[in-house]
Amino acid sequence: MEQLVTSPDNPAPARSRTPHQLLQSAEQQASGVPRPNRRTRRTLAVTALFAAGALALSACGGDASAGGNDDGKNGQAGADAAAAKDASDAKIKVSSKDGATNASINDTGVKVTGGKLTDVKLTAADSGTAVAGAISADGTSWKPGAQLERGTKYKIVANAKDAKGRSATENASFTTVSSANSFIGSYTPDDGKTVGVGMPVSFNFDKVISNKKDVQSHIKVTSSSGQQVVGHWFGTQRLDFRPQDYWKAGSKVTMKIDLDGVKGGAGITGVQSKTVSFTIGRSQVSTVDMNTQTMTVKRDGKTYKRIPISGGSPDHPTYNGQMVISEKFEQTRMDGSTVGFGGEYDIKDVPHAMRLSSSGTFIHGNYWGASSVFGNSGTSHGCVGLRDSKGGGGDTPGKWFFNESLVGDVVVVKNSHDKTVPPDNGLNGWNLSWSDWQAGSAA
Repeated sequence: MEQLVTSPDNPAPARSRTPHQLLQSAEQQASGVPRPNRRTRRTLAVTALFAAGALALSACGGDASAGGNDDGKNGQAGADAAAAKDASDAKIKVSSKDGATNASINDTGVKVTGGKLTDVKLTAADSGTAVAGAISADGTSWKPGAQLERGTKYKIVANAKDAKGRSATENASFTTVSSANSFIGSYTPDDGKTVGVGMPVSFNFDKVISNKKDVQSHIKVTSSSGQQVVGHWFGTQRLDFRPQDYWKAGSKVTMKIDLDGVKGGAGITGVQSKTVSFTIGRSQVSTVDMNTQTMTVKRDGKTYKRIPISGGSPDHPTYNGQMVISEKFEQTRMDGSTVGFGGEYDIKDVPHAMRLSSSGTFIHGNYWGASSVFGNSGTSHGCVGLRDSKGGGGDTPGKWFFNESLVGDVVVVKNSHDKTVPPDNGLNGWNLSWSDWQAGSAA
């Protein structure tokens, strides 16, 4: 049987219709509803297929509520979780907070838990100058090798690794407390020194201290001898410490300075944190008798030597009292105009000079005076002179006493026609009674 191929240009031949089909056609025509032709039916079928395809594409894209519109957040969360899972166990902490403007100049450092530091770099931000430091033997901390400068911005980068070799890094920038907003105390004696039995601990602060009690309570001075040590304020910027009697020979004195962060007054904070210790040497106390123009040197309580001297003249007598050697100079210039004597003298090469007061009292070598004056008459402007040679050479009393003396040794002057040296003129607080000394304590 031959198959018929139909198309819009080749319609199928007309077929005979059943009565039922004729009836349906008549009803459609009567109702006015047009009957779709083959082209219309074909178009509808294609449209249906496209609709089905669209539904299928929507199903492949997933439900919008299932993350189709999350902007990748779920994916990022997964990445973050994975990174956190693989993060180093090393936790680094820099003592100075990032952005701080009043950081300590003493306590800057780095610590790590859960790992060990591999390197730390601290630099001054403006100059780029590196600050040397060292990682502890166990690798858990780092400290700079020197005190930081006040009012300076620093940058620090610290790196560490945990037991699995995973790295961690911490960065911080901070500025140390400014000079205007901090105070510091210059002190004597220095750490590690050996000094005489009369040496007090003396602080001179660079700002006026109104909160004396807190400042004094954060400086502890103790002695291995067990002697009680008390502080005494001279004005608002000087604080000295001493025991009731001279230090015991051979004892060790320790001062713990814990002023970092201590309020000294309105708008000023301490910046020092340090422990200093020094040793008391043998006991040497020398007594100058102006009546006899003689000095008797006693070592550990026994007479060591007697030396003829020439003290202050009747017009310029030497202070009486207990005076402590505070400085030693192989040679120095002595200009009368610097201590109120105008142009009366200016000796540029005074040998073997040792300071006894801030106002210019020295015990020193004298090469310009006649030998006959020593042991007989006072000729100086208030100093104690010992026979010496120009340039300090040879075997002279001046050289001997200089070599045998320590900073902190005591020189006592008696029978002078002058007053007793004020206790704050040099390191001469021994001229206050113990009760008066204690009365000057703020703690």
